[in-house]
Amino acid sequence: MESRLIELEIKVALQEDLLDALNLTVTRQQQQIDLLQEQLRHLYQLQQGASQDENVGSLRDDIPPHY
Repeated sequence: MESRLIELEIKVALQEDLLDALNLTVTRQQQQIDLLQEQLRHLYQLQQGASQDENVGSLRDDIPPHY
């Protein structure tokens, strides 16, 4: 009976260690996701700004049709 109790205590301790490791992994992954989302937002804003700059610049640079 005592050996079964010790075995169960060992299993619980191992599961607690595994749970801690998994929690750490999930936390790191969430931090990476947050960083990637921030970078994606920044790239999207840069792309939007570049698109607007191209449209404005192309209207000024176009040669009128009668030339």
